[in-house]
Amino acid sequence: MHTVDFPTGADGSRSTTATARAVIADALRSVDPAAARRVEAIKDWRSDYLPAIRELVAVAAANPTAAVDVSREGLRSLHERFVWAGDGEDEPLLGGLAASEHEGMDTFEVIGRGERRSDFSVPYQGKRLAGGDLHRQLDDWVARGIAEPTFADAVRAVMANPEWLDARDLQIVVIGAGSEMGPLRQLLDWGANVHAVDLPNSATWERVMATGKDSAGRLAVPVPRGSAYLDSAPDSRIAQLAGLDVLSQTDALLSWLREIDGGFTLGNYLYADGGAHVRLSMAIDAIGLLLSEEREDVSLAYLATPTDVFAVPEDAVAMARQKWQQRRTRRLLQAPLHLANLFEPAYRDTVIDDSGREVGIADCLVPQQGPNYALAKRLQRWRAIVARDGGQLVSLNVAPATRTRSVVKNRALAAAYAGAGQFGIEVFAPSTANTLMAALLVRDLRDPQSASNPAAALHNPMDLFADAANHGGIWRAAYEPRSVLSLAAVLGLFVRNA
Repeated sequence: MHTVDFPTGADGSRSTTATARAVIADALRSVDPAAARRVEAIKDWRSDYLPAIRELVAVAAANPTAAVDVSREGLRSLHERFVWAGDGEDEPLLGGLAASEHEGMDTFEVIGRGERRSDFSVPYQGKRLAGGDLHRQLDDWVARGIAEPTFADAVRAVMANPEWLDARDLQIVVIGAGSEMGPLRQLLDWGANVHAVDLPNSATWERVMATGKDSAGRLAVPVPRGSAYLDSAPDSRIAQLAGLDVLSQTDALLSWLREIDGGFTLGNYLYADGGAHVRLSMAIDAIGLLLSEEREDVSLAYLATPTDVFAVPEDAVAMARQKWQQRRTRRLLQAPLHLANLFEPAYRDTVIDDSGREVGIADCLVPQQGPNYALAKRLQRWRAIVARDGGQLVSLNVAPATRTRSVVKNRALAAAYAGAGQFGIEVFAPSTANTLMAALLVRDLRDPQSASNPAAALHNPMDLFADAANHGGIWRAAYEPRSVLSLAAVLGLFVRNA
């Protein structure tokens, strides 16, 4: 059996640390050799990787050429290192997949029996917002700094063009069909043709298939070759056979996707702990790259996390600084805590790009998420920049902090989320977040004015991530995020235990 994996080092181990450090250094080397050397000198990568990621973003924000060069070199380094491992031998990942002669998978179709949802509404705090109510909520989010003004513009574009939500002409591959943040349910409700990918797990597939049946869309489910006779089998039997492991059946997934007739969007909505997240991201990146080389009708889609490092617009910096100045009595209470690196102001330093524009570096990385999470997200953002630079449509939107199962199971993060409201951060319910993100995906595929369209003008390719971002307020908060994270967690413990 083969699998996508990290390279083997001189000592025979597959070190996530050594690989990540080398890749980040390679990404920086051509644009800032001194920064690359600083990264290579980091001894304890798991503890000290945070400044390296910040530096990577700051260098890319300085000018458009640097943004593309950093992304291209980072991807080159990853694909030179990652392997298609099996039978005691490692092959280069792309070469191994390209040479595979896997027979692929059969497709079981679920045809929805429901009526297509033609209106656009958003579930929010026990209500369903549409029309004027939704407009007012968008205004509120922007006024409080919860989302960028361009986010409200993007949602309003969907509201003004309800025909965009007739998704019967769209084909979307949803890798991570069972994900809480994925767009599966919304796309099917709007009539889309969804090719669903997730691990073999009967409970997951029973739920996914039930969603397909209750929708107005068409659901394509991968099953082993020779399963065509199961057309009349009960759903429970199909659910026992459906799905595949993206890591060990990467070539099977590639073969299955090659059989899609017509253009489609390849959407990555997977998450995993530790190094597996990087491996999954590499597997999907390799698939997307090979498919894009073979045909010109493939677009890409991702979700970005707000707990990362971003280059953000001047007005976000200005709002954060204004909030800092408006602390009033809190200012005196917080002053003694600065010595302990608490309550630090956001954006104490910014980047002036080659056009003289001030760019804020929103460093929102959460140490508990770890360096592998940061590398997986780098990979996705690098691919978005390079693909878009090459003329490919790429949808990559920042989703707000959301109370998903993967967050709730991390006690520190769950507590921090519970206390985040004390610092102007709004944490969203999954149903709200995934509805909004699905709408942005459709808008990106429909609207020529969207930043996802390679023909749309961007000052810097990094602006793709700031456009239409809903970060939950973390970019426009008064405080540097990590300086209040522990305090948010303490406050959150009281909230959760109240």
